[in-house]
Amino acid sequence: MSDAKTILLVEDNPQDEMLTLRALRKANLANQIDVVRDGQQAVDFLFKEGEFSGREGPALPTVVLLDIGLPRLSGLEVLEKLRADKRTALLPVVILTSSDEELDRLQSYRIGANSFVRKPVCFADFAETVARLGVYWLATNEPPV
Repeated sequence: MSDAKTILLVEDNPQDEMLTLRALRKANLANQIDVVRDGQQAVDFLFKEGEFSGREGPALPTVVLLDIGLPRLSGLEVLEKLRADKRTALLPVVILTSSDEELDRLQSYRIGANSFVRKPVCFADFAETVARLGVYWLATNEPPV
C-alpha cells in the first residue's frame, strides 16, 4: 500500500452511496474515495482487471467498505475472492450492510471480514457511524502492510 490512505466503497444503492460520501466528507476526511457499484467491479478494481486494467493510483485501498447485497457477485463472494488471494488476504474489509440476518454476520466473519456494521436507518445515526468508521480505519488503525 502507498502512503495515500484511500477507501473503496462498494455500494449499489445510490442513496446509501451519497449518504456515505457526505458523512465521510462531513467528518473532514479528505481522503480519496473510490466507488464501485457491484461485486464484479469491486474484484476488477482491486485486482486492476477488466474495465480497471489501466487504473492508476494506489495498488490497494486502505479499507474496503463492502455491502452484502450486490449485483453480479455478492459482497460475501467478493470477500471470499479477496481472502483467497495473497495480494488481498490482509486487506481490511468492513461489511457495511442493511442486512440484519444473523447468518450474514456469522458468514462474514467466517470468511474473514474485519468488521460487520449494520447501516442505521436514521440519517444522523448513519452519518455518525460512517464518520466513525472512516476516522478509525484511516486515522487510528495501523494496517498490516
